[in-house]
Amino acid sequence: MSSYDLVIVGSGPSGMGAAFAALKMKPILSILIIDREKVSTGGMRNDCKMNFTYPIGFPEEYWTRSQAEHYLDEVIEFLNPDFLEKRNIDVYKKRAQRLGCDLLEIKQTHLGTDGGIKLIKELLARLDGAGVDLALGETVQGVNKEKRFVTTDKRQIGYKKLLIAPGRKGFNFLQEIMNSLEIPFVDNIVDIGIRIETRLEHYPIVRDYYDPKFYFPEKVRTFCTNSGNAHVVRERYATSRGDIWYSVNGHAFAADPAKDNGLVNFALLRTVRFTAPLASGQAFAEHLGLQAALMGGGKPLMQRVGDFRLGSRSKEETFTGDLYDFEPTLKSATPGDISLAIPAKILRSIWQAMKNLDTIVPGVLHPSTIMYYPEIKLYANKPRYLDDTFRVADDVWFAGDGAGTSRGITGAWASGIRASEGMLKGL
Repeated sequence: MSSYDLVIVGSGPSGMGAAFAALKMKPILSILIIDREKVSTGGMRNDCKMNFTYPIGFPEEYWTRSQAEHYLDEVIEFLNPDFLEKRNIDVYKKRAQRLGCDLLEIKQTHLGTDGGIKLIKELLARLDGAGVDLALGETVQGVNKEKRFVTTDKRQIGYKKLLIAPGRKGFNFLQEIMNSLEIPFVDNIVDIGIRIETRLEHYPIVRDYYDPKFYFPEKVRTFCTNSGNAHVVRERYATSRGDIWYSVNGHAFAADPAKDNGLVNFALLRTVRFTAPLASGQAFAEHLGLQAALMGGGKPLMQRVGDFRLGSRSKEETFTGDLYDFEPTLKSATPGDISLAIPAKILRSIWQAMKNLDTIVPGVLHPSTIMYYPEIKLYANKPRYLDDTFRVADDVWFAGDGAGTSRGITGAWASGIRASEGMLKGL
């Protein structure tokens, strides 16, 4: 059985951040990175936009401002990003404040999906050149913490220290690991919402601020804005019973005026927190996702704002001609009535946020604007951490979005660095 000083499960930003930080502190370490996907995944592969301002990406129950800014400095030093320019922000901020809303100013960079793939290849090459072993396309099936080895679909691998660093798609996998290791956790928070797609001229703020972060009353916020060569996509999820449902998401390619499709998309998410009785956000999200799939014939739903305001379902013929003058980029979505699928309280909060947003940035509620449903974010696992470096058991650490230590690329990278500091103390 092969053995390593560090075994890292997950090749996304948290796993990479941990590996590079460990190599910086102790270059002679033996390190293995395992990922069930044949290509490195994570947020860097899908649009690759990064935020470098606290608290974006940093859950405040785990990060103080000083902690986050300390690790952000390390992330900035390593990645050396080119920050995007922002203009006319005061105008939008004043409009938002009059409505009881807020617009956060965030330092951002955007590489696009193609730029993100290029960055991933460069980072993997650097890890390989530094002697890190990469096992892509290999699935971890279990952990034996007493004998310190992981079992994959191909072999058993010994470790001195283990980091499990899944992204949002590793939400179910991480829960299985926590159950097997008897690590207490809750997952009582989930984000439920829609993705908006419209013409760029109906949301012109993106010319001044690439990914504007609006916060509205009732725990609604904008999330993951994409413009230029922008597209809405779907993400496949499976329940523990094997039932399939889809969440929508968005991405864009690197800026290139010759390929600009003139569209913009972004999410409007409502945070739902279960307290009494304490319930699983994952289970709630799965029920909503399956209900939407039932109504959409196994596909996400989409509805034009013009139809929604009239109380009518969208049909195929309402996606062509006259006011409805652009085609949806997610053509596989099913025209329908999203109000039949979204819980009323969530929909009311989101619709009020859209009306506020249309006052701040006039045009969003143009009849042609498309609302896709569901967009669901499952990254709220809350394990019981034993120390400040995200240790969950003897010689076992967690990090990344799936473990609730981050919400985005930079936070995930920072949490990987923080976990690596804990792992190296005993080596």
